[in-house]
Amino acid sequence: MNRYLYETHVHTSEGSACAHATGARMARAYAAGGYTGMIVSDHFYYGNTTVDRNLPWEDWVEQFCLGYEHARAEGEKLGLQVFFAWESTYQGNDFLVYGLDKEWLLAHPEIRDASIAEQYALVRADGGMVIHAHPYRQAHYIEKVRLFPEYVDGVESINVSNADTKIHCLGHPEYNRMAEDYAREYHLPVTSGSDQHLTCMLYGGMVFSRKLTDIHDFIQAVQNREAVALLNGGDDRQDALSRAVPIMVDL
Repeated sequence: MNRYLYETHVHTSEGSACAHATGARMARAYAAGGYTGMIVSDHFYYGNTTVDRNLPWEDWVEQFCLGYEHARAEGEKLGLQVFFAWESTYQGNDFLVYGLDKEWLLAHPEIRDASIAEQYALVRADGGMVIHAHPYRQAHYIEKVRLFPEYVDGVESINVSNADTKIHCLGHPEYNRMAEDYAREYHLPVTSGSDQHLTCMLYGGMVFSRKLTDIHDFIQAVQNREAVALLNGGDDRQDALSRAVPIMVDL
């Protein structure tokens, strides 16, 4: 069976203040790591963004998208697919938004100050998808664990940065186990992502049996539960595949 690896949760230094590598460097790392594609998901306006919030909205969006654009340009040279997303933050509770683009952001400045419910309505109205990122993570910047099953389309049931023991990770695999239970309770699709901030590969992401065409195809594949496995970290591509978690079929 063909195996196509897709990273779903990547930060770049152009868009995320906590990231340590540019979009181009991230693209090179994922191409070298044997991935078919990656999704740049930098921290949005009220998250840990690099971009100056004093800028006019149009200028802010242009700069915010640079990490993705640089990654995409490098990916085109290397045969790596690069898709666009962002990670919005509400008092430390994070959501990955897939399926919209820079033009959508420019046309919808109201997304900046949207509530969680308003965000969901805006995103869904134009064919996007909202995934609850690392819902059970505990950290200094997270006020408390809060769940919003009515305002998400799925759950990041594996966030490798929760569990991996590499230098910038949390070492709490129980966060992922609780996220899996949450998805199962509400019959929500699941994703896996590295929450990557460095070029030191964590080997998270999703495994599909076919190559995806674009971000909308990714959304369809998640909704249809097409992934054959979720990556749960590893030292290289083969190690990650050997440790991959079969997709939950009982959701």
